Amino acid sequence: MGEEELRRQILDLVRKFYEAKFGTAKFILGQDRINCAGRVFDEKEIMLLVDSALDFWLTAGRFEKEFKEKLANFLGMKHVITANSGSSANLLAITALTSPKLGERKLNDGNEIITTAETFPTTLAPIVQNRFVPVFVDVSLSDYNVDPNLVEDAISERTKAVFLAHTLGMPFELDRITKLCKEHDLFLIEDNCDAFGSKYDGKYTGTFGDISTLSFYPAHHITTGEGGAVITNSDLFKKIILSLRDWGRDCWCDTGKDNTCGKRFSMQMGTLPFGYDHKYTYSHLGYNFKMTEMQAAIGVAQLEKLPIFIKKRKENFKKLYEIFKQYEDFLLLPSPAKKADPSPFSFVLTVKENAPFRRNDIIDFFEKNHIQTRMLFAGNIVRQPCMEGIKYRVVGNLMNTDKVMTDTFWIGAYPGINDEIIGYIGEKIKEFFAKY
Repeated sequence: MGEEELRRQILDLVRKFYEAKFGTAKFILGQDRINCAGRVFDEKEIMLLVDSALDFWLTAGRFEKEFKEKLANFLGMKHVITANSGSSANLLAITALTSPKLGERKLNDGNEIITTAETFPTTLAPIVQNRFVPVFVDVSLSDYNVDPNLVEDAISERTKAVFLAHTLGMPFELDRITKLCKEHDLFLIEDNCDAFGSKYDGKYTGTFGDISTLSFYPAHHITTGEGGAVITNSDLFKKIILSLRDWGRDCWCDTGKDNTCGKRFSMQMGTLPFGYDHKYTYSHLGYNFKMTEMQAAIGVAQLEKLPIFIKKRKENFKKLYEIFKQYEDFLLLPSPAKKADPSPFSFVLTVKENAPFRRNDIIDFFEKNHIQTRMLFAGNIVRQPCMEGIKYRVVGNLMNTDKVMTDTFWIGAYPGINDEIIGYIGEKIKEFFAKY
């Protein structure tokens, strides 16, 4: 029996295994936990995962190439550089700003990057790790994104970039932020990890800035298990980021390939001996952040489902909004920016000051009824233990960010939540408010 026939039989068995293990699973309301996020998949993801494993090409290969090309086509962008996580993607994006290849626009120690204190640690960490100074501004309590006026107030002669996340899938005001960045010659980096498929003024988020990032952790819009990507239209940034991702080498050969440039042993770089192997010539101090074939194989199957996932997230968000608007005397509901068309990461709520209960009361009730809840990430990261000894600047106050820290939480809106589950959430919130 030949290799291809054996492969076909193996994949056919994988399909049957999926049906046996996952196809008959039953969800029991009131007993099983309603996750706030999670993977949604079928037999295709497992089949492609096994297909990639049978090749035993363990680093980036044919599936990684297919995945990044399809991802670039979806976003309408020139370059996608895959990575092993969204956190690594953020680090690559910010570290790229330190490259000597940027000439006079290169960022140096002590330069400032404007961001928000209502954040996830891996949006902030690359700023600090590259010895830049984070400048924190407050957020709105409507969409939990930055007010562009606050960004303008924060710009100083040391400011060189703006690095903002589209909070929980809700786009920040990209027209005003991009205008500010252009006027002040600032780099704009979009952390698009929670907003894949969101649009602003008809255009996908992650396509406005100089660089953007994605995460494919299981909680996000599509998953590769672990995984991420850096996206750019800039040929220069593509070259810099690819170098940083691949150990810092100057060579751009694909994994397993040699001498793509035809000058592997005939270049003079730095003070190296003439003809020093280009594969071992380094233009940056880099990392190994490559995505594996197995991750990419899953991603290929997930990308096919992305339009359905986006549609389902929007539907779930709308249905949850209809439920919770009955209680908006006591709960602040999310309100996206005028030109924003979110692919929601979640459904976020803030307990108002006049409510006869506090956040802990409602999340405790939800959790006891198997409805998973989450804080809005670090709340106010300035108040977190990790910030001890870190140099930063705050412009204005962080009043709303502090409100998020004490009174905001979110529940799931991901495609794994169906109408039956949404109905159950509605019944439970009605039960909770019956006490008040």
